[in-house]
Amino acid sequence: MKPAAPFDAAQDLADAPRTGGGQKPKDAATLILTRGGDRPEVLMGRRAPGHVFMASKWVFPGGRIDRSDFTAASCGELSSDVARRLEAEMPARRARALALTAVRETFEETGLILGRPAPPASVAGPWREYRQAGALPDLSVLSYIARAITPPGRTRRFDARFFMAPVEALRDPDRIEGSGELDEIAWLPLDEARALDLPAITRFVLGEMAERLTHPDRPLPFVRMVRGQHVVEHRD
Repeated sequence: MKPAAPFDAAQDLADAPRTGGGQKPKDAATLILTRGGDRPEVLMGRRAPGHVFMASKWVFPGGRIDRSDFTAASCGELSSDVARRLEAEMPARRARALALTAVRETFEETGLILGRPAPPASVAGPWREYRQAGALPDLSVLSYIARAITPPGRTRRFDARFFMAPVEALRDPDRIEGSGELDEIAWLPLDEARALDLPAITRFVLGEMAERLTHPDRPLPFVRMVRGQHVVEHRD
């Protein structure tokens, strides 16, 4: 199975130059939100210039897993297909936590709530504002579409899982309230998104996302570096 577009290994190395060190990748999750039919759009944000990692690049909302994601409540669980793919890589508890990471990080960075109405609840930690807004995450709407590990020796390393969901899963898709981590957030047609300053992995996953809108059963790509070379594997 060939990827939707070639992965630009040279650009990936330029996006985050090697600085040395032996950091282990940290689990992270990203959420790709889509809307529109004939002319699909995707939600993206530009990272603020002061970031150590991928400064000023356009990316999808996301971030690393938090301890609270393992115990956060939800009103809908992962579909059997998504759970199967994730649990081939990790225990079920961690798979669910990573899906919740994608929902939480998207809320923190954009203010958008992927979930269903629920009585406001008082909880401690990173989920506090989400739950106070009167919602519970609905993981059943998520598709798992890609995985990528940052090459060794970078200032930040992530083992990132990319999830996708339609705009209909959002409670109020027009209420975007950025936290400042992304200094610009916008719904963009795919051709406009491709013209932005994107990290290589974001550009690659954007291509995968576009293909999945019409071919949702595509094998899942896994991008990583093996013995100094980028490798893209596809898994059913």
